[in-house]
Amino acid sequence: MELEEEEQPMPEREFLKQVWLLFEHPESSQAARIIAIISVMVILISIVIFCLETLPEFRDESDMSLPTIFHTYKNCSIPMTHSEDPFFIVETICICWFSFELLVRFIACPSKPAFFKNIMNMIDFIAIIPYFVALGTEFARQRGVSQPAMSLAILRVIRLVRVFRIFKLSRHSKGLQILGQTLKASMRELGLLIFFLFIGVILFSSAVYFAEADHDQSNFSSIPAAFWWAVVTMTTVGYGDMYPETMGGKIVGSLCAIAGVLTISLPVPVIVSNFSYFYHRETDCEDQDQYTHITTCPYTPPPSPELAAIQRKAHVHEKALHREKHGDKELIVPNSEFLDGMVPTGNSEVPNKRLVTQV
Repeated sequence: MELEEEEQPMPEREFLKQVWLLFEHPESSQAARIIAIISVMVILISIVIFCLETLPEFRDESDMSLPTIFHTYKNCSIPMTHSEDPFFIVETICICWFSFELLVRFIACPSKPAFFKNIMNMIDFIAIIPYFVALGTEFARQRGVSQPAMSLAILRVIRLVRVFRIFKLSRHSKGLQILGQTLKASMRELGLLIFFLFIGVILFSSAVYFAEADHDQSNFSSIPAAFWWAVVTMTTVGYGDMYPETMGGKIVGSLCAIAGVLTISLPVPVIVSNFSYFYHRETDCEDQDQYTHITTCPYTPPPSPELAAIQRKAHVHEKALHREKHGDKELIVPNSEFLDGMVPTGNSEVPNKRLVTQV
């Protein structure tokens, strides 16, 4: 199976083309690789900062109504403004790089509509939005425009959205791109998996509720309360926080676990097949890039005037010989390209050796 490389659109202006290659195609040059490495490092630093902010030593313990931020260091509270907070400073530097990179790529892109339709660009845009929303919410809270409870809820949601910044790594990781293509191609199978799990959860949560209804200390107070147990059992996780105690409940639990294994295993081969297809397609493209493709026949310079005259004379002589042998029959030349033609040898005017290449 031949794999045709998709033609990548390029900007018309030479300067924008070089900028686009620099930020969009890391394999185009050494400078583009350095920019890609810097981008990956900034993403990793941003993710590490996001995780370190939740440590007890650096956790924000201040009241949302206060105008300053308090961080606890060694059991002593030190008030800090945004300009003094090291996490905020590092986050600001990361956001500046993300914004600069997105703006440069937007300016240099060959097609603005195609730029907005690209899912990777949407991820880059979502990665920088939480910072500005959180900053605006903080300024509004300090001026008393918004309510503290609403500001706290918005900031928590924004902080959660920041974790999706890790998907920016998929721009520089072939593995994540293959995983994304696999999930996109397997949406139908994933939908069937969720549908099967939904049916199983409804059936087994209802069955275990009625099986445990006569037990005095039953963990299943209602059918919705048994949904969690059914999901955990069908996915073979088994936290042990809820479990049946009667004989009927244990039978239902056993059937639930067996049905969960069968339900999950049905669409998995299709998803694995899709992953294998995209993985081999990517590796085949990389293998083709390692070879230099040479045309069937290398370039041959045009013959000199002397050689062209000899070729014409030989052609006329060949026609004359054909008329003597076959009369007025037309000389039929095969549908081939005589690429190299007649090759003279020695001092003879008529070449005695022919090199013909047919394609």
